[in-house]
Amino acid sequence: MSTRYDDILFDADGTLFDFLRGEKEALKATFLAHGIELDEAAVLEYSAINDSLWKALERGEIEKSELRVKRFELFCRARGYDVDFDSISVEYTDNLSYQHFLIDGALDICRELSEHCRLFIITNGIEYVQKRRFGLSPLGEYFDGLFISGEIGFEKPNIRFFEAVADSIENYNPERTLVVGDSLSSDMKGGIGAGLDCCYFAPGGQQIPEGMPIKYKITKLSELPSIVLE
Repeated sequence: MSTRYDDILFDADGTLFDFLRGEKEALKATFLAHGIELDEAAVLEYSAINDSLWKALERGEIEKSELRVKRFELFCRARGYDVDFDSISVEYTDNLSYQHFLIDGALDICRELSEHCRLFIITNGIEYVQKRRFGLSPLGEYFDGLFISGEIGFEKPNIRFFEAVADSIENYNPERTLVVGDSLSSDMKGGIGAGLDCCYFAPGGQQIPEGMPIKYKITKLSELPSIVLE
């Protein structure tokens, strides 16, 4: 079977990994160890704070080391929790590294596509967290590489991140490389900036902003093979 693409660059969280589920489990376990039981409203509040800081990271407004503690400082001050921000940040990050829930269909799609293409992970996540989660998941045998921003030195959507990825992949051809991700500001913006075809994973049916040249949009991972395989 012929393919439209030789290499697929997959975002990790929200695309292959069910990050919101993993975040929730890790967050609840971390605070429960300190005698604090988080309800759904608290989890959503933390998630919103965390997401806003990761967006700031993408824009180059904050360092990842600062982000890891700042999110807990903002969250705990807003909720009135008396905890040590640095300590709880370390505990949460460790708990998160064990969470490897997958998006529905992720394993089957990666298994199928790996028979025809090379698969790579591109992520802005924290190095040891992503490596442990990836290692614990069943995805590892289907991937040819794992590119993490902390090791590269630049965050998506920075063009230098994608240049480093290109330099590391043997026989890399940008015309036959596809970026798949759920973030417009990170995956899609970065892929477009690197001159790559992009597939926006929008499970909630989110719309592509006008003027953003994204080639494909899917709402389920099961739609991806029909794009990649001819």
